[in-house]
Amino acid sequence: MSTDVLTPAPPTTPLRRLGTAGVFLLALAATVLVAAVHVTQGTSSIGALDLLALPFGGSGNSEEAGRVLLASRLPRLLAGVCVGVALGVAGALLQSVARNAMASPDTLAVSSGAYLAVAAAAAFGLALPVSVSGGLALAGGLAAAALVLALSAGGRTGTTRLILAGTATSLALSSLTNLVMILFEQETTGLFAWGSGSLVQSDLDAVTQLGPLIAIALAAAVVAGPRLDILGLGDDTATVLGVNVRRLRLWVTLLAVLLSAAAVTIAGPIGFVGLCAPVVVRLLPRSIPGLHRHRMLLPLSGIAGVLVMLGSDIVLRAVLGAQAGVEVPPGVVTTVIGAAVMIWLARRYRDAGPTRKPPAVRTGGARSRTAFLALVALFAVLVAGAAVLGMLGGDRWLLTGDVLNWLQGHSGRALTFVLDQRWPRVAAALLAGAALAVAGAAVQAVCRNPLAEPGVLGVTTGAGVGAISLLTLAPMAGIWSMSAAAGAGALIAFTVVYGLAWRGGLSSDRLVLIGVAMQNACTAITVLIIVLSDPWNTAKALTWLSGSTYGRVPEQLIPVVLALAIVTPLLVWLRRDLDLLALDEDTPRILGVPLEPVRLGALAGAVLLTSTAVAAVGVVAFVGLVAPHAARALVGAHHSRVLPVAALLGALLVSLADTLGRTVIAPAQVPAGLVTALIGTPYFVYLLWRARA
Repeated sequence: MSTDVLTPAPPTTPLRRLGTAGVFLLALAATVLVAAVHVTQGTSSIGALDLLALPFGGSGNSEEAGRVLLASRLPRLLAGVCVGVALGVAGALLQSVARNAMASPDTLAVSSGAYLAVAAAAAFGLALPVSVSGGLALAGGLAAAALVLALSAGGRTGTTRLILAGTATSLALSSLTNLVMILFEQETTGLFAWGSGSLVQSDLDAVTQLGPLIAIALAAAVVAGPRLDILGLGDDTATVLGVNVRRLRLWVTLLAVLLSAAAVTIAGPIGFVGLCAPVVVRLLPRSIPGLHRHRMLLPLSGIAGVLVMLGSDIVLRAVLGAQAGVEVPPGVVTTVIGAAVMIWLARRYRDAGPTRKPPAVRTGGARSRTAFLALVALFAVLVAGAAVLGMLGGDRWLLTGDVLNWLQGHSGRALTFVLDQRWPRVAAALLAGAALAVAGAAVQAVCRNPLAEPGVLGVTTGAGVGAISLLTLAPMAGIWSMSAAAGAGALIAFTVVYGLAWRGGLSSDRLVLIGVAMQNACTAITVLIIVLSDPWNTAKALTWLSGSTYGRVPEQLIPVVLALAIVTPLLVWLRRDLDLLALDEDTPRILGVPLEPVRLGALAGAVLLTSTAVAAVGVVAFVGLVAPHAARALVGAHHSRVLPVAALLGALLVSLADTLGRTVIAPAQVPAGLVTALIGTPYFVYLLWRARA
């Protein structure tokens, strides 16, 4: 009997019957249909019938329709097509090079690096031609991608490491970009909304100059397709088959960064299209011959990018109105969609990278009690000194005698006014720093990952969404309402992240990946709220997204004080359980620790601390990472010692950052969150580099 009779034939699906060429033609037809819908939308009264009648000259509005089509709608459509193709192909290339489904221009910080380069050029008043600005964007994106790939060992050692390295680098570059926009507010007006991407085009110059470059890069990528297919078999196999792996990886990365830089130059950094588009194509049935080979995968990823880009723009204007197409960045929609795709990927793929066993920390576990108390006393003195320095520093430097006179009620009216404004800021920085540090210690213990912190889990940005929503709806809302709104946002974000990460147990990697996705989604929602309510108020946006103590009043300190007074004793009471939780999943169960109640109690306390800190000073990054990690390095892993030292280090870090931000460019000010990000990012990068091998 022939074996062919016994071999079951592959299932015949409609897509399989179409074949590769049929799928490609179907995708092109869908693109044409979406483009036809897209071109009918706009702020003018010109509709689909007017545009259809335009070639025949049969409409009374034919002249007006032609002018609207050429001046507004066609440039926007072509910009969407170019950006979609560029980001879709770039994402597919980066995923193939890193052999990682979550690699994209966003997770590799390419878009952030390119955005910083463009913002820096605008800050110096350089009206550069498209070709030069594109070159700057290319240089910025290339530098960012090189750093992320170096930190994550090319992205091949684990998804979690790649995402954490990209998140840290993106945060640092975004902080620098925000700093540039603060220092050069007039020169960079409008760049905040553009920072989430904008398809609004005044002419066809950018498209006509960069469109051919995108087409050439796509053609070069398709030519390299067969070698990319071989690279997918593994480095050793590819080398045996004659592929120069290092050279191929270098050139393909350059192509991907070039495409990403072109997209940023045309429309700004539009988020997560490069992640979504290749994923959509890879989900197509593998039974279709040749569909997943790179010569077909890359063009289809470009088409999928166009569909995501134009589809998001259509949905945006259909839901929020035609004017929203001008005011609201379409990158907000693509980021939310991309976050959903990232969550789906995180739930589907379990990471086995080295961050599952984080880098060992040289602890001071053998320190005596006397040495520990001496260290606590030293940091307490440093915190007191930072508080005094904060009272003295600012746009007007004071003397310690001035502060003593103020405390005794003997200062003059002008001096009293200055210090009455200054002390709530100093206290807010100290309290928020301590709260974020204690929250970070709890999160790291529960997640068993010293690279985790409330911000990476989406809690900080969730609190920011709650606070900015209330601030927008009720600008005169009270302190307690603001704290409640921030707490609700943080709780909702945490509940979603925790619920999605739970699959028969809590995976540290899955929790972090889903948290990063939530972080991006909440940031996009914050931008959407600000742009819709007050699009030109960049200061309002940066205050909440960068963290600031400006304008603090004593009443805003009360929620943070109460949160510290409630949560810190709870965590101290749970200190031995937290020590066991930080070891593994089995030890606490064997020793009778009620795992889920302890875990939820610790994380709920972290959410409360984070939300009150955000309500007091806005979104401040990396304090919850740096302070607990440094505390463990100094006094060991026992939480009875980590918690007080981390609180003192957090207070010291934020206080010094706030003072530095208020004095270094006085009378202008740098938000404390930007300073802590710039300080914390090198330390975070150092941690990743140590765990690189």
